[in-house]
Amino acid sequence: MNKIFISDMEFFAFHGHYPQEKTAGNNFLVDLTMYADTKKAELSDDLDDAINYQVAYALIRDVFKNTKSNLLEKIASDILTNVFNEFPKLQKAKVKIKKTNPPMGGQIGAVGVEISRKK
Repeated sequence: MNKIFISDMEFFAFHGHYPQEKTAGNNFLVDLTMYADTKKAELSDDLDDAINYQVAYALIRDVFKNTKSNLLEKIASDILTNVFNEFPKLQKAKVKIKKTNPPMGGQIGAVGVEISRKK
């Protein structure tokens, strides 16, 4: 099982529990790590045999742009559900989401979640 990843994806979206988060929005940083057998892609050198990074990115972007969630846990779960639905060869995946400058009444760089799922 090999690791495929996309790191440091940046999105601006309107997720959060508090009204100001839903109105003003916030910046989010996302890392996705996927685990799959890559042997077929290694031998064929054909994108159809691989986990397509561009498709994975588009799935994540769509969750951030087209949904509104109160919790980072919900966003992470939605991302993992979509990734597993899109890539049947996927054996395991992990998503890490950080909300930068969260409205917590003090100077905080980020808060976040990291959720893993196996097939």
